[in-house]
Amino acid sequence: MFDDLIDQNPPVQILNTLVSRGSLPHALLFSGGTGVGKRQAALALAMTLNCESEKRPCGVCRPCKKIKAASHPDIIEETPAGKPIKISRIRDIIQILSKKPNEAKNRVIIINDADLMTPEGGNALLKVLEEPPDRSYFILLTTQKGSMLKTIVSRCQTLYFQPVSKSAILSQLHRHGDISEEKAEMIAQIADGNLSLALKMASQEDLDPTILSGGRIDLLKSLVSLKECSTGYLLSMARDLFKNKDRIAGLLTLMKTCLRDLIVIQLAPEKVINRDLTETLAHLCESQPIDTLLKRIDLIHTAERAIQSNANLRLTLEVMIIRMSRV
Repeated sequence: MFDDLIDQNPPVQILNTLVSRGSLPHALLFSGGTGVGKRQAALALAMTLNCESEKRPCGVCRPCKKIKAASHPDIIEETPAGKPIKISRIRDIIQILSKKPNEAKNRVIIINDADLMTPEGGNALLKVLEEPPDRSYFILLTTQKGSMLKTIVSRCQTLYFQPVSKSAILSQLHRHGDISEEKAEMIAQIADGNLSLALKMASQEDLDPTILSGGRIDLLKSLVSLKECSTGYLLSMARDLFKNKDRIAGLLTLMKTCLRDLIVIQLAPEKVINRDLTETLAHLCESQPIDTLLKRIDLIHTAERAIQSNANLRLTLEVMIIRMSRV
């Protein structure tokens, strides 16, 4: 039923059991990191609930095709793109639910980044979850379950999606294209369980200078020398990042990985991700207090959240680099 989901056996088994027994709850919460298959699972479940074939989902019947094409009138998907989900949008959804489905056997409401619901929006949705309309199912997706209203979480059955294993990512990288072992290994390490990011990085031919040794060594040296850099040089670093805005997610992940390794090499060297740079890491970490490295990682997290909220990219990167130089 959910055969295309990679390395997610526990939630897949639960969903298969719930559907086969006819005991699927009207509210589900898919919790887990980015790029692990939560949305893919939600769409597969929507297809399963509306498929016209005996083998569900078939992927080829009319409802399945329309759901895959995001053109089914009764499959409502909310994607906030980093912006708060306000009560007005929840009311719009409630208004739609007050009417009969256009053609679906079961109406499905998918809310991406459900943790972005405002308290007012969450409370409005709570009333619907307490008395859901017939043949209507809610699937909430989140990477930050702890930021959601506890009352919303309590009304949902939570399924946890784990980070995709390195071996599974490597398998998918080789399956989706001709890629060297060295590049695949490094992408799988940097992606850190995010399959979507790994596949995106693998498709970018110009990523090699960043991934391979020379690029990472230069990046490491830059990250440990931020305090000694002039403002002009810091701004040039931000400008270089901005020039690569199409792959900024991968670059910021790589920066976090490098900073993480500078910490790990001091505590548990065997768990370093960039193992081919162990000697360089051991040398550079000598001047890097762990507290400073942790604060810099946190600043990158802050920048990532701002970018997801559609903040000005160049300004966000400049602020991030300058603040990293001051801790």
